[in-house]
Amino acid sequence: MNREQLAMVGFEIVAYSGDARSTLLELLKQVRNGNFDNVDTLLADADENLNLAHKAQTEILAQEAQGQSMDMGFIFIHGQDHLMTTILLRDLIMDMVELYKRK
Repeated sequence: MNREQLAMVGFEIVAYSGDARSTLLELLKQVRNGNFDNVDTLLADADENLNLAHKAQTEILAQEAQGQSMDMGFIFIHGQDHLMTTILLRDLIMDMVELYKRK
């Protein structure tokens, strides 16, 4: 896979992760205001985008594991960073939801 193809996958990962991040922050905003009605819907939406980002990442990892040479550029690495931080954000927000529920 060449650098341009990996960059496109990187943009895809950034886009899906960014959408998930925005949804998760909206979920936290609603919970902070005492609205727990949309938690499951917003979480499902965020998870769908995270799954799409993860799928794109996994395809690249599988190709590399099969011995295909990868010419990694900054955009792909940036996409990886977005995905990892959004997954962490999801975990933290779910803990915060539980804390707000107990309040």
